[in-house]
Amino acid sequence: MERVPDGGRRPGSGGLPRHPRGRARNLLGGVVAVLAAGALSVGGMAGVAQAADINVAKNAGFESGLANWSCSNGSGAVVGSPVRTGAAALRGTPAGQDNARCSQSVAVQPNSTYTLSAWVQGGYAYLGASGTGTTDVSTWTPGESGWKQLTTTFRTGASTRAVTVYTHGWYGQSPYLVDDVSVFGPDGGGGSDPDPDPQAPATPAGLGVGAVTSSSVALSWNAVSGATGYNIYRDGAKVQSATGTSATVTGLAAATSYQFQVSATNAVGESAKSAAVSGRTSPGGGDPGGPAVPRHALTGYWQNFNNGAAVQKLRDVQSQYDIIAVSFADSTTTPGQIVFNLDPAVGYSGVAEFKSDVAAKKAAGKSVIISVGGEKGNVTINSDASATAFANSAYTLMQEYGFSGVDIDLEHGINSTYLTKALRQLSAKAGSKLVLTMAPQTIDMQNTGTEYFKTALAVKDILTVVNMQYYNSGSMLGCDGQVYSQGSVDFLTALACIQLEGGLDASQVGLGVPASSRGAGSGYVSPTIVNNALNCLTRGTNCGNFKPSKTYPSLRGAMTWSTNWDATAGNAWSNAVGPHVHALP
Repeated sequence: MERVPDGGRRPGSGGLPRHPRGRARNLLGGVVAVLAAGALSVGGMAGVAQAADINVAKNAGFESGLANWSCSNGSGAVVGSPVRTGAAALRGTPAGQDNARCSQSVAVQPNSTYTLSAWVQGGYAYLGASGTGTTDVSTWTPGESGWKQLTTTFRTGASTRAVTVYTHGWYGQSPYLVDDVSVFGPDGGGGSDPDPDPQAPATPAGLGVGAVTSSSVALSWNAVSGATGYNIYRDGAKVQSATGTSATVTGLAAATSYQFQVSATNAVGESAKSAAVSGRTSPGGGDPGGPAVPRHALTGYWQNFNNGAAVQKLRDVQSQYDIIAVSFADSTTTPGQIVFNLDPAVGYSGVAEFKSDVAAKKAAGKSVIISVGGEKGNVTINSDASATAFANSAYTLMQEYGFSGVDIDLEHGINSTYLTKALRQLSAKAGSKLVLTMAPQTIDMQNTGTEYFKTALAVKDILTVVNMQYYNSGSMLGCDGQVYSQGSVDFLTALACIQLEGGLDASQVGLGVPASSRGAGSGYVSPTIVNNALNCLTRGTNCGNFKPSKTYPSLRGAMTWSTNWDATAGNAWSNAVGPHVHALP
């Protein structure tokens, strides 16, 4: 078990989080930075303070920029949104060997107790104090989609006059945000420097209507300085809240007009409602057809190329697979646009034969979808134009080849705002039977603040299943804060728990693993381990050291890369896991 340099274990994890590629890194002074010998001292003071406790941190809400704070390698910046209170917050951006450490020396009294706290959001965020003269302290969180308060306490030594308080993120992880830092205790002689009293935010501007379906309307608006959230109103009644500057109102009637408004909120109060905009739902789109995905489904990727695995035509794909993801679509020079090029290496006489196989699989009750991305594929969806290009081209492929939907397997970064718009537009065209799957990497689903997780939650009402790839991964955090290594029942169950408890329905969660040891660089587990993990999550049996607090009987099932590698290994994976999935409760 790894330990931090000061000899203490990370709260809730039992050890350091691992780098996504599995290499643990030292904190480079981020956790236990020692106060320099020339640190600030306050003369003429002795004994324990008698004055009332105050916040001895300066510029604690970053309203004065980075005054009083020092951030490593220019990694810190002040932003106007999102903020918890006031008009500013700190944004730290880890890069390379730098964990975006920002610190401040505060004047304290000897032999005194202080409560250290801060509100954080975003990626991994750490808060600590060093040079206390007694025991240095720290606390952390693996990532938060909304503001969360970190709190710890420390006691100063007999001659301690100054303490370094700090915050930092984690190597290779997303930026973190900090606001409203407090070091509450006896005045060390520096006095307090409270931020100005926060005000209720201004009224949002720029409210507009985006993609619509027969049952939903997407909205977006401009950010408001000092706002920590937004309320959405439909025909004058509040219907939902949001932390960002977009939302999709669902549960609407087809071919109906609605009036929408939005207000901004923070700890002080709520702004006035914005000017109203009108949005009208569509009368309903087409339908890709095909059977409904079963309650418990097996997903397999079919390779439209020859990489040494058994070459298959679609008709050869094993009967256990309910969802067959054709891998992969290709991008074009038009951002967001995709096409499909049948590889001659697969052995089809032409496109007509391939389309016939798609139709036959659908007639047999299977869903055949087109997968977008993969290790080498990349489709850029980062604007309204590229979102529309994606939706239009994906729907064209569905119509031309008979695909029942799409699989999002983009491994080179996504923009949740525009990918959401693209999928909403595709849903409006394709109709209610659209099969929408995702295959994020483990790092993409560590918390609800990642772009992949935000996208999954934003399209939850049209999402079929997220089959996270539990392979080619380093060690990762489970939902209990412990670090787990790939290749075990615990790795599968504890990471699935993050999705299950993070907002996805159990029917939208699947376990993605290689079909054989040759199917991935690392992370292969035997079918027995996969089945044990499925039992643990759905029945509470066959668990490892980690056991979920409850069961998830409607868990969708499992996925594998690929049907070809499965065939290469004599169909051992689908023969063992397929029947088990279909027999889940």
